[in-house]
Amino acid sequence: MADHSLSERIDDLNRRKTEALNAGPERSVQRQHDKGKMLARERLDYLLDEGSFNELDMLARTRHADAADRPYTDGIVTGWGTIDGRKVFIFSQDFTIMGGSLGEVFAEKVHKIMDLAASVGAPFIGLNDGAGARIPEGVVSLDGYGGIFYRNVQASGVIPQISVIMGPCAGGAVYSPAMTDFIFMVRETSHMFITGPDVVKTVTGEEVTLEELGGAGSHSSRSGVANFVAADEKAVLDEVRYLLGFLPSNNMEEAPHLDSGDDPNRRCEALNDLMPASPNMPYDMKAVISEVVDDGDFMEYHANWARSIVCGFARMDGRAVGIVANQPMVLAGVLDIESSSKAARFVRTCDAFNLPILTFVDVPGFLPGVDQEYGGIIRHGAKLLYSYCEATVPRIQIITRKAYGGAYVVMDSKSIGSDLSFAWPSAELAVMGPEGAAEIVHRREIQSAADPEARRNELVEDYKEQFANPWIAAERGYIDDVIDPAETRIKIIAGLNMLASKREELPQRKHGNVPL
Repeated sequence: MADHSLSERIDDLNRRKTEALNAGPERSVQRQHDKGKMLARERLDYLLDEGSFNELDMLARTRHADAADRPYTDGIVTGWGTIDGRKVFIFSQDFTIMGGSLGEVFAEKVHKIMDLAASVGAPFIGLNDGAGARIPEGVVSLDGYGGIFYRNVQASGVIPQISVIMGPCAGGAVYSPAMTDFIFMVRETSHMFITGPDVVKTVTGEEVTLEELGGAGSHSSRSGVANFVAADEKAVLDEVRYLLGFLPSNNMEEAPHLDSGDDPNRRCEALNDLMPASPNMPYDMKAVISEVVDDGDFMEYHANWARSIVCGFARMDGRAVGIVANQPMVLAGVLDIESSSKAARFVRTCDAFNLPILTFVDVPGFLPGVDQEYGGIIRHGAKLLYSYCEATVPRIQIITRKAYGGAYVVMDSKSIGSDLSFAWPSAELAVMGPEGAAEIVHRREIQSAADPEARRNELVEDYKEQFANPWIAAERGYIDDVIDPAETRIKIIAGLNMLASKREELPQRKHGNVPL
């Protein structure tokens, strides 16, 4: 009888698990596929190494007394698996079950998996596709969100946290992704907003589409909310795998070292032909980066937002690094409100996860204008300055051309803690550009000259010879060496090898007060 009873119980277990493995109603499944979206488990199968997923709380379901239906999983699949053999913790919202809405049990499942991720020191990934708080469960749902937000903050800077928006994410639900390290979105099918188009129209009278208000295009190019965007779900999950290859599992480890086969002693002769003859002509800083890094492989961060600065991940002799670079092709590479915020966030992320920071400098200054001043360029520029000053990872600065005024200092100068600073012969380190400096310093002399324009040109050339070059900075040790551009890769790798054992202690304090 005992054996028969156990057999029946096993059959019952298998029946329940089979039921749990099935998605919601067929019409909901079909609607999901018609939108070009995968189901929750299909996403997990695609993202994780084959056969590596271990599910938790498969048989959990709502305790809400008035629920008409109590499906297993409660609308979210949670567990752990591996990506490229490395452990990750993950949840995947199931839109076919109660719209993927968050209730008490749903939240408890997320809390559990987040606690496990933090306790064992492994990345946490959220695949978001849900309708927000479960209205019938009222304040219980709101409390569940609070528990997620709190855990996001406790894990911040300890383990990488990645949010992938694969459907709707609205209201309070957006704040968990906003507090994670990286947000991925899918064009046309993923949306994030605090209030939807209907509410916006009711309150403000503005008419806006779902895509215009909270789509991937808007958040990757206008709001700066989304860091990475892909054309479809498989592409975005491929990008998540790619990103994880640059990151350590936690803040106590180093990122994976991958031997690319790219010679660390390779000269970059193409860089000698890249710089325009005129200092006012643009060039593409991404071309510099591609030439220097291993195999030209560069994963750009916030590629479509604040484009006057370029940030992203690459490898140098197999070592993962973060790169920050002014982009002369956009607004001459100036620092403005958005580029300062973008770079500051990126620098802090690299510092949190032990990634050395390479900074390529070609900056004419901060963007002038009433809008910039009223918008708080002082406060936002201070974010970037603070982030560099706070960073304890190896930091190397390469000045390719213009390094003017306070923007030069902010872009990881020696004075704020850069470990190594190299300049190309084309570098111009000065308080301001030669033309502006001549006009200010020698205004009366120019005005009283017989030929003001000729005298102005002479003074500009004098200024360039005396100040707008790297030699005075090299004499005083503000830069460590003036190098042949072709040797940039060699110098960086040698510097990173030397700095690999760098250790730096921060002052004892609860935390700094970054100018948010």
